[in-house]
Amino acid sequence: MSEVATVPTTRDEDWRYADGDYLAAAGAEALARWRTIEVAPGETERNCEVRLSGPEASGFVDRLRVHVGKGGRYEHFATIAAGRYARIEIEVTLDEGAHFEFGGVTLGGGDKRQEFVTRTIHAAPNCTSNQVVRAVHWGRSVGNFLGRIEIPQHSQKVDAAQNFRAILLEKGASANAKPELEIFADDVKAAHGAAIGALDDRAAFYMASRGIPPEVARKLLVRAFVADAFDSVEDDATRDDLVERTLAQLDEAAV
Repeated sequence: MSEVATVPTTRDEDWRYADGDYLAAAGAEALARWRTIEVAPGETERNCEVRLSGPEASGFVDRLRVHVGKGGRYEHFATIAAGRYARIEIEVTLDEGAHFEFGGVTLGGGDKRQEFVTRTIHAAPNCTSNQVVRAVHWGRSVGNFLGRIEIPQHSQKVDAAQNFRAILLEKGASANAKPELEIFADDVKAAHGAAIGALDDRAAFYMASRGIPPEVARKLLVRAFVADAFDSVEDDATRDDLVERTLAQLDEAAV
């Protein structure tokens, strides 16, 4: 007998920062739907996306399961600048020697609520993962990152890292980070870091003292901040395109 799909609520830990109104109005089947990707042993697959939608759009939930074979590599780089509520959820299972690279940016104003949710299962020894998430928000918008790393007892020599930083351009905007590490192996490296604040006024002042107009200095600082999430994209043209398409959504921001 198949399980009946139910609508999650903000009482569920994995949905604690979600938009309750959006969840209540969404269909249970749509929220329970997962896409799948299989990366063959020794192969590399990369996905790059900038998720946009019109101002009247309610948003979306996109859930993805990825299995990376032995020695394989999966890279996912994404910007969320979509409607009222938007969530990209990625669950990755890594075989021996496999790697997961993730770079994400949430960006928006008004009352948008945007989030990345990742679960990285290091299912075998010598696998690695690295996740970099940046959030830029203004108005009353919210940027969230919930990242779970699982390392079972037999998965020795694992190296896993997460890094989340947020810039709030106006009072009223907010960001939330929930790193979660479940580690049962003893020969591993696992680290996470999070920081939330405003633009660096000292850096802006230094740039202004060198003749750079304040508005230009602030945009340069935001550009460098956003570009961190895409630093691991090897192809220069692809990386520059991701940065430019992301920054194009900053027109209404108080930069």
